Amino acid sequence: MHVGLASGFAHQGGYTGTDADFVRQEVDLLVMAEDLGFDSVWITEHHFSDYSMSNDPLQLLTYIAAKTSHVKLGTQCIIVPWHNPVRLAEKIVNLDILSGGRAILGFGGGLGAHEFAGLGVDQSDSRALYNEVLDLLIPALETGVIEGEGTYGTIARSELRPRPERSFAGRKFCGSLSGSSMYSAARHGFGNMVLMLPQRGAEAPPNQYREVWQEVHGDGSEPPPPMLSGNFYIHEDADYAAEQGEKYLAHTMRAAVKNYHLDTPGTYANVEGYEQYEKMMLDSPEAIDDYCTKFGKSAVTGTPQMILERLWELKEIYNPQGFFPHLYFGGMPRDDAVRAMRLFAREVLPELKSWEAETSIDERFLEAAE
Repeated sequence: MHVGLASGFAHQGGYTGTDADFVRQEVDLLVMAEDLGFDSVWITEHHFSDYSMSNDPLQLLTYIAAKTSHVKLGTQCIIVPWHNPVRLAEKIVNLDILSGGRAILGFGGGLGAHEFAGLGVDQSDSRALYNEVLDLLIPALETGVIEGEGTYGTIARSELRPRPERSFAGRKFCGSLSGSSMYSAARHGFGNMVLMLPQRGAEAPPNQYREVWQEVHGDGSEPPPPMLSGNFYIHEDADYAAEQGEKYLAHTMRAAVKNYHLDTPGTYANVEGYEQYEKMMLDSPEAIDDYCTKFGKSAVTGTPQMILERLWELKEIYNPQGFFPHLYFGGMPRDDAVRAMRLFAREVLPELKSWEAETSIDERFLEAAE
């Protein structure tokens, strides 16, 4: 079983130093993950706030590539509509070449209205951009040639130089599977990234992606097994773990409500493709507190053995090809983050990595290297 470590660069007011010091320390934690035995590290993309101070995951991962030797390098996620497809292809190719073929690609569609505005992208064009950019990008990563016309403009037929060195088949995932994005993901052979886990005892949501995949590829065909993330708080004291994990995840959701303007009715009312978010608005401090407290209970918390038991339950539900949990989040102090990483690596990682997976992303890396 492949096991990675995810980071949201989630400052969220929990760090008292400078932004520069925070980013340096966050990168150091991800470099340390290789020595602790994690198979991969994953970085998000966000802009213009301390909700997540990770504005260029490909650049950060390229730096981490130079500091490590074998840990895989995942994006969770590249927000497709915010990127020129040529420049995005070039940065992906550079990361993969300089890392020796260690890149894992995760793509998303984006939500924050201020992020679209600050990047000069009309959010109403987001759905079209998502599909059109991927329709150019993914073939270009395999052929080394890119050309097309769409919402982004016209791109003359051009050859990527340096050329892609190896195929990205089997190491492409999608973290935003809704509406037309599911069809785009299926066409390009993406696996699913399950980023939000069901609470213990709750049924997993229906697998709509499987239905879309079979519509695109034919009955009997199956999508790649997913990669599972989620928020985990591990501690030798189960009660303390539950208290702290729920607190920090509720803090994360409060930051998300602000970042995605879910406390500002009208934000998405006239944004094509985002109307459903208008129905999610929380119009009072009491409503926000209640929602965030309930969300906090979705954190996976407990002793190492309890964490393993929950991971096994998730394995039975999703049949994943790997896990990449968030072990620190919500503005958690750095010392607590290091403690959690070390405890997870010592008490959970060896058994978790020994579990069988029907499909292994690591096998796809070996195939690409041949």
